[in-house]
Amino acid sequence: MTKEKENILIAGANGSTGKIIVQLLQNSSVYRPIAMVRKEDQKVQFEKDGVTTVLADLENDVSHAFDKVDKVIFAAGSKGKNVFGVDQEGAKRLIDAGLKAQIKKYVMLSSIGADKPSISNELEDYLKAKQNADEHLRASGLDYTIVRPGQLTDHSGSGKIQAQEKLGKYGEIARADVAKTLVEALGDGIMQNEVFEIIAGETPIEKALTHA
Repeated sequence: MTKEKENILIAGANGSTGKIIVQLLQNSSVYRPIAMVRKEDQKVQFEKDGVTTVLADLENDVSHAFDKVDKVIFAAGSKGKNVFGVDQEGAKRLIDAGLKAQIKKYVMLSSIGADKPSISNELEDYLKAKQNADEHLRASGLDYTIVRPGQLTDHSGSGKIQAQEKLGKYGEIARADVAKTLVEALGDGIMQNEVFEIIAGETPIEKALTHA
């Protein structure tokens, strides 16, 4: 008897990291992606590839996006244009809707520095928004995993990372490896209700997430 695939809602599916996540989930034997997009024209490519889409805007009510959703990956971001409305309040809105829908897990893409926004003048508002969203998730009652990567690059993924609750250093990491980490974190009991930082490293992602 084949186990039913879990439906995974990806917020930020049309972003650089989000597209990689959708592809990984589409190739998975245990998950099925639901790409959450903000504009009608963004649905076309996903639907052409056979990916289910849902039209929802993080700045408005998103509860309709949770039909038959088992788990969520939040990989959305405003690229600095609206950190309060999208990166903070949008994430919180999705958390609250997920709680009402009784989803099984919420995997949050955060950032190194979200625990101490004042470390960067340039990114302080962004990191503060991430901090507030992370705290909202931790207090929500949902099962969660919060992943805090270093600076994202478009390099090829290695499938290997460094992962610890606090790395004590900064570094880069390929988007592909961040996407793979987020997908890996969907697993039941994997980094359950944990927050951890990741940068490029030498430990295979699956192993890193059992020892972080």
